[in-house]
Amino acid sequence: MSLPTAVIHPLWVRVCHWINALAMAGMVFSGWRIYNASPLFPFTFPSSFTLGGWLGGALQWHFAMMWVLGINGLIYCTLGIVTGRFARTFFPLSVKGLLKDMALALRGKLQHADLNHYNMVQKLAYLLAILTGVMLVLSGLVIWKSVQFPLLRELLGGYDTARYIHFFCMSFIVAFVVIHLLMVLLVPKTLLAMLRGR
Repeated sequence: MSLPTAVIHPLWVRVCHWINALAMAGMVFSGWRIYNASPLFPFTFPSSFTLGGWLGGALQWHFAMMWVLGINGLIYCTLGIVTGRFARTFFPLSVKGLLKDMALALRGKLQHADLNHYNMVQKLAYLLAILTGVMLVLSGLVIWKSVQFPLLRELLGGYDTARYIHFFCMSFIVAFVVIHLLMVLLVPKTLLAMLRGR
């Protein structure tokens, strides 16, 4: 008789994760098309990696995915706090533990046998991803409705600065996703846990 396996990710975590993955992909690829219409830097993204076909179409995708991402993020953060999952999963954090785990990770010796336990590097990365998501929303509001959010605009240093904040936050999220996918390839059972919960 097989022993029951522990639930690693409850249903609400898995649903929010996959909705977030789809919404974030839509936001990034449509955002690249929007960026191309008025670049901040001397480069643009290849059209084949953008969504929307033209600026108007990209804006429609971006706004549609904005609502999905925003509502899903609010549900995820609310449930994460109310259920105590955030406190259990992401804390405690310590500088000493973080430095130790980072040293192990750089040497390729950081273990990930227990999927119920996040190491310090994971804890920090997920917390930074959540905080970056909040900054993406705030800077996005300034870019979208600059006149309607004058205080937020000023707190972020103005419209132009908000565009740079939005770009760099997007870049962090893309880097996080790339590393996240590489880790899934290295530890494929994490994908199964996010699909089945166990």
